[in-house]
Amino acid sequence: MGMDKLRGSIVALVTPFDERGAIDFDALGRLVDYQLEGGTDGILVLGTTGESSTMTDIEDYEVARFVKERVAGRVPVIGGAGSNSTQESLDKSLGLQQLGLDGLLLITPYYNKSNEEGIYRHFKTVLDAVDIPCILYNIPGRTGCKISEENVARLCGHPNAWGIKEASGDIAYATAVARYVSDDFRMFSGNDDMVVPILSLGGSGVISVWADVAPAAVHEMCEAWFAGDVARAREIQLGNLELVHSLFAEVNPIPVKAALASMGLIYESYRAPLWEPTDETRSRLAAALKGAGLID
Repeated sequence: MGMDKLRGSIVALVTPFDERGAIDFDALGRLVDYQLEGGTDGILVLGTTGESSTMTDIEDYEVARFVKERVAGRVPVIGGAGSNSTQESLDKSLGLQQLGLDGLLLITPYYNKSNEEGIYRHFKTVLDAVDIPCILYNIPGRTGCKISEENVARLCGHPNAWGIKEASGDIAYATAVARYVSDDFRMFSGNDDMVVPILSLGGSGVISVWADVAPAAVHEMCEAWFAGDVARAREIQLGNLELVHSLFAEVNPIPVKAALASMGLIYESYRAPLWEPTDETRSRLAAALKGAGLID
């Protein structure tokens, strides 16, 4: 399935590991099936939530290939291809495109950051080289730099710049960037507690951690908005704030992997430097998951 009509809930899928720390493909298959059964509109692999920063290139391609085959065209599959090295991002983007992924997620150059022209060229290098839609990823809290409004204006007209994942948490920035939203350039919320506000600015949905545990709820919230049922969309958003906040009580994806383990979907395992959540976080997660009807 292509990206042309994609909107709604795109899950930022975790990468499950087994007791030895290797990729657990049986669990990965369960997660994909759980998402499809819950009505997820798209699947993102190899993002922050997927712990791609601690995975090898071989592991990245194995996960991407597995998910693409498991989905079998039912929803678009997008791959995280970001790096602080432009050349590495380019190489990974071309590799994921060759595997048949439907789109790419491209992050700003974290740590070394660069200046405005460098950030612009970082994205444009990949956009010029690939033939599939790309989502720009603005998350300055993680990367130490942002995609300026000026660079959004410069990049949004590129034929391969399909949209932006806006995860700054700054509604003023999102409002400014919304001026560039069109049929050819979309905005997705990167914050699960701000989906309805982003939709109100012309957004197309969310790239979601919350959807890992509750795909049906996130899909329903977006569909309610698109159907004109603002009250229902708002009800789902506000009614799940404690669950959302518990999923970010510690650095992502620590809480969401603990939550999925408590739901029996994965074995709880992280790649260092990530570590198990505190007992306080576990208690908060358990209460939130029970409140949402996700565990007994």
